[in-house]
Amino acid sequence: MHPYPNIPIGRPQPDAKRFIDVIMGRAASERPPMVEYLVDDALRKPIMQQLLGREWVDPQPGDRRSIQAYLDNFVVFFHQLGYDFVRYEESLPFAERGISGLDPTGIQGTREWRDMHTGAISDWASFDAYEWPSVTPATMANYAYLSQHLPEGMGLLVCHAGGIYEHLAAVFSYEGLCYALYDQPDLVEAVANRMGELMLDYYRQLVELEGVIAIFPGDDMGFRTGTLLPPDALRTYTLPWHKRYAELTHAHALPYFLHSCGNVFEIMDDLIEDVGIDAKHSYEDAIMPVEQFQERYGERIGILGGVDVDVLGRRSLEEIRSRVRQIIDTCQPRGRYCIGSGNSIPSYIPVESYLTMLDEAQR
Repeated sequence: MHPYPNIPIGRPQPDAKRFIDVIMGRAASERPPMVEYLVDDALRKPIMQQLLGREWVDPQPGDRRSIQAYLDNFVVFFHQLGYDFVRYEESLPFAERGISGLDPTGIQGTREWRDMHTGAISDWASFDAYEWPSVTPATMANYAYLSQHLPEGMGLLVCHAGGIYEHLAAVFSYEGLCYALYDQPDLVEAVANRMGELMLDYYRQLVELEGVIAIFPGDDMGFRTGTLLPPDALRTYTLPWHKRYAELTHAHALPYFLHSCGNVFEIMDDLIEDVGIDAKHSYEDAIMPVEQFQERYGERIGILGGVDVDVLGRRSLEEIRSRVRQIIDTCQPRGRYCIGSGNSIPSYIPVESYLTMLDEAQR
């Protein structure tokens, strides 16, 4: 018996249909399904090696054998730990400026940040010179491989990595975007439209894949006390694109979930009523605990996750169990709820803390 007896290693019973039916309010369940947005390779590697007994393979660019072995492990991880789905994302290679630095918790010992001050586009000349990527069969190769290698009962949650706001802020830089909103709004519109159309083409490919059960993008539009751009700017440049992605998704009889960090209460009604999101992910206790968010919005959308990353990162294992149980006891009876972290599982979360959350969630 492994040390986490409630995690169904060797005996998983995924049910992607039940997962979606619960979130959409079409079915009840004895326990909430589990959800996760991202699990860093730095945690997946020791779990694969020590708990699941699998050899870890780092994907090498251009080497399909190593990439497919990595994807095989990706599927095994989600399957054996009790999830009903595999969540996977890649991004079009937009030229964006980043900064890297040392991080001993990262699998490569480094971490990357976006350059907040200098962007790849700052004026019409740099816009004209910008090399825009395109969607090709190679772009979809890994999604297609996963689609063809799902265990029975599992589904795919997919998206374009990074939402329209995130890439807009990266191409301009956050500081550059803030200036451009006032100095060059026509340039912001042109970049958003070019980027939005490319991502729409990306989503047209994703919704056709066999096994896809939902589109689940992330677009971090908020911080602790408000939105990162004025709400009207988001309504002008980013939310219309989310609406188009949601409409495309719904036209294929699929739900559209959204991960968005921070305080986005000023645009929540827009996201629900205009964009048409079916469920929301990313919660922080310091902004609003998931129980309170569900009380406010849970009759209109599904609620995904909610165990604060700070709890997972700094609390004892017993405190983590207690918080997970508290959330389940409150949110599960209301329906349209699944349990998981409030954001993601980054490299600095102790493996034992993550597994303790899963073990308690599956009691």
